[in-house]
Order: sequence, then C-alpha cells, then structure tokens
Amino acid sequence: MARPFKREVNFLKPRKIYFTIAVVFVIATAIALPLKGLNFGIEFVGGTSVEFSDTGDISIEQMRSAWNDIISDTPIIQTSTSTTTGESGFIVRISETDAARAYELTDQVLAVLGLPENSGVVTTIGPGWGAEVTRRSVIAFTVAIVLIIAYIGIRFRDFKMGVSAVASLVHDLIIIVGIYAILGREVTPNVIAALLTIMGYSLYDSVVVFHRVNDNMTNTERHSFMTVANHSINQVFMRTINTTIAAIIPVLAMLFFGGETLKDFAFAMTIGLLLGPYSSIAIASPIYALWKQTEPKFKKLAKKYGEGLDVFTVAEQLGD
Repeated sequence: MARPFKREVNFLKPRKIYFTIAVVFVIATAIALPLKGLNFGIEFVGGTSVEFSDTGDISIEQMRSAWNDIISDTPIIQTSTSTTTGESGFIVRISETDAARAYELTDQVLAVLGLPENSGVVTTIGPGWGAEVTRRSVIAFTVAIVLIIAYIGIRFRDFKMGVSAVASLVHDLIIIVGIYAILGREVTPNVIAALLTIMGYSLYDSVVVFHRVNDNMTNTERHSFMTVANHSINQVFMRTINTTIAAIIPVLAMLFFGGETLKDFAFAMTIGLLLGPYSSIAIASPIYALWKQTEPKFKKLAKKYGEGLDVFTVAEQLGD
C-alpha cells in the first residue's frame, strides 16, 4: 500500500474569501479615485520641479509660505536629503509650464528665504511632453498584457492560463493604484517603471504554479483539477517565498536608504513583490482551476474524486 504524502495546506479552499477581499479592494479603489484622484507628477501633466539644496534650518512651513505669497496654486512640497552630502532640502512642484516664468518665481522664493541663487535647480516640462509620456505608458501596459496572454497560451497550449495570470496582474495593479490614490503619493515615470517590473514578477509567480500544474496533470487522471492545482501550489510554495524574500531585501534597502527617485520606484516595487505571490495563489490559481473544472473531462473528475487533499501517494510521484 502506498504511503500518503505529508499533510498539505488547502490553499484553494478559502477561494471565496480571496475573491471577497479582491472585490473589497476594487470597490475601495473605485471610491478613492473619484474622491482623491491620482497625484500625477509633472512628467505626465506638465509643470515645474524645483529642487532646493542646503536649506539649513528652513522649515517646510516657511517654504510653503514663501511660495503661497507669489503664486495662486498650492505647491506640492517634499523634504529631501542629499545622497552625497546628507544635507537637507526640498523638492517643490508647481503647475507653471513656462521656463522663464519658473526661473523668475524661483529667484523670488530664494530671495524671500535668504538662500543663495545656486541653491535651486529648476526643471520645467511642457504639457505636450507629458501627454506623450502618458500615451507611451498606456501602450506599454497594453502590449505587455497582450504578450503575457500570448506567451502563456502558446507555452502551455491553454489561453485560460494566460487570462488567469492577467486577472492576477490586474488585481495587483488595482490595489497599487488604490494605495497611491488614498495616500496621495505622486505617480512618476519611476512608478510606471516599477509597475511594469511588478508585472514581470507577478507573471513569474503564476507561471511557476501553472508549470507545475501542467506537469502534474500529465502524470495522473485520478484527482479533481482543483486537488491537483492545490498540490502544485504546495510543491512550489517555499520556492516562491524564498524568491520573494531574496528580491524584496534590496528593494527595502532602496525604500529606506535611497534618494527620492529610488524611493518612488521602491515603494511601488515593495507592494508589488508582496502582492505577487499572494495573487498567484489567491487569484490566478483558483480562477484557472474553477474555469478548468467547467470542461467535461475535469467536471467528471471533480464529481468522482472531490477536492480532498489526502489522496496523493508517493507511488504517483507527481513531480516530487
């Protein structure tokens, strides 16, 4: 008599809870977006960024007051720290798109605060360039999603895998967008780069699970598809955790110790790296398994064997 495998975790049993949580996040994002909106950086909407360095003991209230005295719009002000000298400073963003006017305003603020002329670096971006950045970002996301579905569909000869993987990607992106809307963090090209990178990591987690599911289904027809999918997740779970830990350590270092540009990238990456393994188990795998079990072959297997977890035996191996 074959010896049963050690007890496995039933990752897919609480799938209704996973889907409920996903719906809650979607609703939260849908509420946050019209109420607070996304804080797009000047690279998308146009405007001016002024980086002040070596500002001494000037407070953020003093910096805001100086700008409020000369412009009608409310400036967006962040504190910053030089990565080379460690000196404190500020990054100020305003809606002005005329370079000459932006330099004039900056000179006025420097005079009010008593700072030297060379302590403010002005960067102005026109609205046309911002529209082009937005257009290219949308194209990049669209192409990435289409290629993901095509790759997985061709690789595993099953387009349902590709659609399920994209569903988990959309889930991750919705949560990240909701977090950015709620916190009011600025969306910059660095954030877009992070989101595209996150898509790659999330896709990797799903592909690892799908690859094992594909291997296991070729070795047995004595279990429901849901049971095989759950067993496959158990097989790759520790590998996924180890990969995530190895990837997130340098990202956390950037988040806590990097400059402002690195922090923009690292914040989105941190969320994405944590969501990737979760969504591959909680979104991609149950969607694929439920969808697959609608096929006549697997519908019969589900009816015959159910979704028990103690049915695998060493004799079957199943890739272990």
